Amino acid sequence: MTTGTTNATVRVAVLGAGIRGMEHGERIRSSGGVVTAVAEPDEGRRRRLAAEHSLPQEACFADWRDLARHPDLCDAVLITTQDADHADPCVTFAGLGKHILCEKPMAPDEADAVRMVEAVERSGVVFAVVHPLRYMPYTDVVRGWVRDGRIGRIVNVQHLEPVGAWHFAHSFVRGNWRREDESSSMLMAKCCHDLDWLSYVVGSQPAQVASFGRLTHFRPENRPEGAADRCLDCAVEADCPFSAPRLYLSCLGSPSREHWPLGAVTATPTEPAVREALATGPYGRCVYACDNDVADHQVVALDYADGVTATHTVTAFTEMSHRQTRIFGTHGSIETDGRHVTLHDFRAHPATTVERVDTSDTTAAGHADGDSAAVTAFLSAASTGDTTPIRSGPRESLLSHQAVWAAESARRTGTTVRLA
Repeated sequence: MTTGTTNATVRVAVLGAGIRGMEHGERIRSSGGVVTAVAEPDEGRRRRLAAEHSLPQEACFADWRDLARHPDLCDAVLITTQDADHADPCVTFAGLGKHILCEKPMAPDEADAVRMVEAVERSGVVFAVVHPLRYMPYTDVVRGWVRDGRIGRIVNVQHLEPVGAWHFAHSFVRGNWRREDESSSMLMAKCCHDLDWLSYVVGSQPAQVASFGRLTHFRPENRPEGAADRCLDCAVEADCPFSAPRLYLSCLGSPSREHWPLGAVTATPTEPAVREALATGPYGRCVYACDNDVADHQVVALDYADGVTATHTVTAFTEMSHRQTRIFGTHGSIETDGRHVTLHDFRAHPATTVERVDTSDTTAAGHADGDSAAVTAFLSAASTGDTTPIRSGPRESLLSHQAVWAAESARRTGTTVRLA
């Protein structure tokens, strides 16, 4: 097994040089690690990541299997391939004694996820799934208040993931996560770390799960009269909330939005390049004429082993914003939007006692601060051998994934599924 010493620089190979691979690669560098190799089948992406980290040609591979033949190039691997391609490299590199940082989800199916856990436990390497919500600043406040008994005993939780209409159309209608046979269910791809976060905050695992949801809107029968197969050819595009030209052309001039979502559409942030991509690529398709099949809204009801109940709602039909959570306890309640955390203390009745904490970081978008903290925790563990900083190890991550599979089974069968 590859082991590190305190404060040693961890050498990381990036498997998958898409947007997440590029982002995490930068986080590895800013956290004191170093990217020393890349495996990526797309030549343009491979070259971009190699240039970003000054990698020599001999450290760049089109296939991760070829990289695995040169184990001396790294101490650890970052797996940011497509969801269905996580298990095989994880098992291979764990067998080579390399520490593993894996983008969520672990795998679309349980057999592969179990195979990954068994491989890393057998090899004794450090393993972590990037569950950024566990590492968010607001999570520390919420968990601290719960742990300190500020709201008594938790009774019920309401948790909302407002995906955002344009984000859903980008990723789950036109994009890489639109089909279960090519990626995973929407709940797994988008919300495995929401169910993970709920267990982390509640302090218990779900004992039984029910779920309801379906693909309601982004279907051929909802296509407006006069709509074309592509937005650039469409007579009603100007009035469509899912106009691809309006979305992607509006990203030009904004470095963060040129990186994402526009970076998934074209590597060249110019109007001619965007229009060419929309004319020929998947992101210019009418949202009512795609081959998508994942649900666009879903509700999960959870009954935890300690008696807590919770609901998780994920929906496409919102503005894109932070997750929103309400936690109801016997002595008070907590509300949070992912940045602000507010506590209401019932014991002050009839007066109103409210405590509010602002955890927002204006430099961090979405859950980027949680991503950075997860990467830093992994590098610390890989360097020292102390896995304490990692908040979601292999077995914990597997449990949260199993809750997702149970929810999907419940949704498809119309039953309540009990977990072991």
